[in-house]
Amino acid sequence: MNRSIALLSCCAGALALPSPAWAQSLQDALASAYENNPTLTAQRANVRVADEGVPIARSAGLPQIEGSVTYRENVLQGEPSPSGFFSDPDRQLTAQLSAEVPIITFGAVRNSVRAAESRVVSSRYGLRSTESELFTAVVGAYMDVLRDEAVVQLNERNLSVMEFTLSETQQRRSAGNRGPTDVAQAEARVALAEAQVANARSQLIASREAFTRLVGMPPGDLMAPPPLPSLPQGPEAAVAMAFENNPELLAAKTELEAARFDVDAAIGQGRPSFSGIGGINQYDYLGSLRTNTGPRNGDQGTTAFVGVRLDVPIFQGGRISASIRQAQARQAVAAEQVVEAERMLVADARSAYAIWRFANVVTAAAERGVEANGRVLEGLRAETRAGFRPLLDRLNAEQELLNAEVTLVTARRDAYVAGFALLAAMGHAEARDLDFDAGVLYDPAISYEQSRDRVFQFSYDFEAEPLGTSTFDTPPQDASVEPLEELPVPAASN
Repeated sequence: MNRSIALLSCCAGALALPSPAWAQSLQDALASAYENNPTLTAQRANVRVADEGVPIARSAGLPQIEGSVTYRENVLQGEPSPSGFFSDPDRQLTAQLSAEVPIITFGAVRNSVRAAESRVVSSRYGLRSTESELFTAVVGAYMDVLRDEAVVQLNERNLSVMEFTLSETQQRRSAGNRGPTDVAQAEARVALAEAQVANARSQLIASREAFTRLVGMPPGDLMAPPPLPSLPQGPEAAVAMAFENNPELLAAKTELEAARFDVDAAIGQGRPSFSGIGGINQYDYLGSLRTNTGPRNGDQGTTAFVGVRLDVPIFQGGRISASIRQAQARQAVAAEQVVEAERMLVADARSAYAIWRFANVVTAAAERGVEANGRVLEGLRAETRAGFRPLLDRLNAEQELLNAEVTLVTARRDAYVAGFALLAAMGHAEARDLDFDAGVLYDPAISYEQSRDRVFQFSYDFEAEPLGTSTFDTPPQDASVEPLEELPVPAASN
């Protein structure tokens, strides 16, 4: 399947839109959201959080070196030996450097590292899922603006037609060819058209603000969306592809893998551990040691030691057993979450396919409806001018044509958004699928490689600066659109 999205001309004549300032493609909107959307940049930071879990877990298997300095005043001393050969000093300053090297941990450290590495993989799948959700939302917002701009244009054109019809009817009443009921009917349709324009404009403003929130900038002159890549022939194929590529399901499976390692690590905490130990001490009694205390009891000196240590957990008050049971319960949670992710995936893929398929059916029907309503209106205009049909029939036909055109615009929007949602469910709506420049793509492996083996860091100066951009300074959106080029206004009768 060709998963990349290429740019194309307008998908529908009803979506021909104005040129307020600058052309903006769907690719431009997706790239802007990819760069500065705070939901996505926050998820990237979450991936870096998971990255640091690996060196934290590895540190338990690396040498531990500690230094300490102690000053002590002996306020109560024991009785000196009768010979005065042994005596406690009055004060003591000690500097100590000690080291411990884990040799055998019976899987506790190894499984902790594996669990952390699995969570790194899971977090990357989570990032892919966030990308897919964001791009689906951006596509929806983009198509909403296109739809609502077209709906405003259609309703404004309809209002102009109704106003012209009212003026024409008033003129014909003055000439004695129409009655007051005809004028009232025309006035009612003008009022209805004004209300429809107001509703359409408010919806357009809301859609433009939603676009601004997701993309980080107001919409410009939105270009026609590109065609979607080939989609599956049936829901079974969609589900099969989703099971292979959907990042949410893959994230749930790797979380289950991490939970299994957590259980093994918890079991390892209850097993013996074997370590090598060593240290060096420098002491100074600060002249407080009595004289004649023996040849090895100088006022200051250095000692050192090396050895091995075997730690055997015997009784910890049930902590280890509880930790194992807790890890097993979390594994059970992760297993259920895999099943839930599978259920969600099946439902999402099947429903997206159905919505896409039937939206295309609605689109085809709406196209026929627009064409048929256009012919009906053309005939009724002629018959109304000739006096064969009442004005109400023509007014109804005008409204039915408007309804059909709005239905067509909406169906085209729904079909495109559903198709993209189907791609997202199948795992084919991420940054890697959208033909972004290679230099733009975020690579989570870079941060991981930088942190995995780092054991020394000498500066911790850090101030979090958001990468997502604020929309506080963007102007409030309005509902301005340029009128349709052709305005089908009924000709006045003689």
